[in-house]
Amino acid sequence: MFEPEDLIEKLAAINYTLKPFDIVLIRCDADKRIHNDDFVRIHVGASAKATHWLIDQGIKVMGTDGWGWDIPLHIQAEDYRNNPRQGIIWQAHYVGIEKEYCQIEKLANLKALPPFGFKVACFPAKIKGASAGWTRAVAIIE
Repeated sequence: MFEPEDLIEKLAAINYTLKPFDIVLIRCDADKRIHNDDFVRIHVGASAKATHWLIDQGIKVMGTDGWGWDIPLHIQAEDYRNNPRQGIIWQAHYVGIEKEYCQIEKLANLKALPPFGFKVACFPAKIKGASAGWTRAVAIIE
């Protein structure tokens, strides 16, 4: 699971300061293993704290090449089984109740992108009465 400190460290490593309305994409190369039986178990997920931190930096759209934005479900479930309490399952998703943001999951080919300096266009499908749907995300490199 990544935390704000991990994001701060990665941003420093690429010498980049987030600006409001940047789109943040987290690459863990899970897309290369999408057909593996353990695909839902192998991605790096965001904590609620990291999601709040990104939103507080002005980020409204964030994405990953992993199965989901949150930590893998089997880790969430194990944590809950060991210590049942509110706020464990889908904690990063539920940040959206408090603060508006969009997340994109199961992206592909993030490895082909530079660390920053490109644009991302997202073309979501509108589904009546749904809280989620698919999107066509396109990177634009000038």
